[in-house]
Amino acid sequence: MKKTVLITGASSGFGKAAAKLFNANNWNVIATMRSPEKETELSTLSNVFITKLDVTDKLSIKNAVASGIEKFGKIDVLVNNAGYGALGALETATEEQVKQQFDVNLFGLIEVTKAVLPGMRQQKSGTIINVSSVGGRVTFPFSSLYHATKFAVEGLTESMQYELNPFGIRLKIVEPGGYKTEFAGRSMTLFSTDGLDEYQPSFNKFMGMIDRWPMSENISEVADAIYEAATDGTEKLRYPVGHDAEQLIQTRQQMDDVDFKKMMTAQTGI
Repeated sequence: MKKTVLITGASSGFGKAAAKLFNANNWNVIATMRSPEKETELSTLSNVFITKLDVTDKLSIKNAVASGIEKFGKIDVLVNNAGYGALGALETATEEQVKQQFDVNLFGLIEVTKAVLPGMRQQKSGTIINVSSVGGRVTFPFSSLYHATKFAVEGLTESMQYELNPFGIRLKIVEPGGYKTEFAGRSMTLFSTDGLDEYQPSFNKFMGMIDRWPMSENISEVADAIYEAATDGTEKLRYPVGHDAEQLIQTRQQMDDVDFKKMMTAQTGI
């Protein structure tokens, strides 16, 4: 019997690349997205079921999981990939912006996970892969809300191992570095300074660093890591992806807090 994976945020980037890779390896794929009617590529593939799922809408989560199980019988792997980055000085973030960042990156991930767990517990097997970021291990300026959610995802995932491993459910974290996806487009929100002009010079320097960051175009590396996490059968928890992610994480582990902050400050010019 074919295995089945459910992927959130499958309309583009890592999610779409992962959906295509699982499909190429003879998996059933439940490809979820907020606007399934706009999808034209995945809809041409066999054994790919496209359905609506908005991680901020509990009913759409419930319906997507139920319809996916009805279609393929069970869910063996969940890939929590949907997310975005909110950048700017925390003081300038509105209450709505703060709430939305946590609703999508953390609370939505929790709700999707809770929706698939009854089936995984019943079948006494499953793998939950949470797509975090190098930003779940290392921090940058003007990214406090994004880091808060990704650090939370890392802690959540690591802790869930203890309660879910006894049911045969594995937990995994994939940590991409910088890749050319829509994260820097529609998946990024910038705060307005709204009169707090003191932040603007430093923020401009940070955004200049982002513009110069060597983004990789090989997003298939991330899809490969997701697929490895789903299929390697190991207790390995974290999968950093990309030279920059591996290097930054290693550097952070070797430095104390003050030295790392000084290095990051020097690189950004802040």
